[in-house]
Amino acid sequence: MVTDSLDVVRGVLGHGPVAVQIRVKTNDRAAYALTVAALELCRPAGAPCLVDDRVGVALAAGADGVHVGADDLPVAAARRVLGPHAILGATCRNPSAARAAVADGASYLGVGPTFTTTSKSGLPDPIGPEGVAAITRAVPGTPVIAIAGITPERVAQLDCYGVAAISAVAADPAGVTAEFLKALASDE
Repeated sequence: MVTDSLDVVRGVLGHGPVAVQIRVKTNDRAAYALTVAALELCRPAGAPCLVDDRVGVALAAGADGVHVGADDLPVAAARRVLGPHAILGATCRNPSAARAAVADGASYLGVGPTFTTTSKSGLPDPIGPEGVAAITRAVPGTPVIAIAGITPERVAQLDCYGVAAISAVAADPAGVTAEFLKALASDE
């Protein structure tokens, strides 16, 4: 679950296997504070806690890893800074970028945008379920997470390891988390 809300973090934990990605677009201080608070909840729940875009914040807070996008620190540079054991996610939109990210040290891939979304502006056209499947086939053994416009109803269309949800969980984090986990379990 990708969020900038501690209430969402509280709501998604305890329902099954989830990871939390802290996505704060304002400043490092706010991202750091939220990450530290989220870690206090995630650690006892056994949920990995990652930071979106901000390698320095992830390191300073002691997060489990970071997710870098296309315009962030390159994957190879992030891996050098994080070391070999941290979780490192990378955003990819096609099979060649996926293979390059894995070769550079990505632990998993966030793939998309899968569908149209309102949570982030300026994104390229969606790659759809076919694009997600092509990337999944290009990097066997690497977890592929579908991003953007994901709803529990769309999970069955996707050939991937998991999904990332942002705005879908805001109103009812616990309920929607349970719906996603059920959809993912029935899709296996």
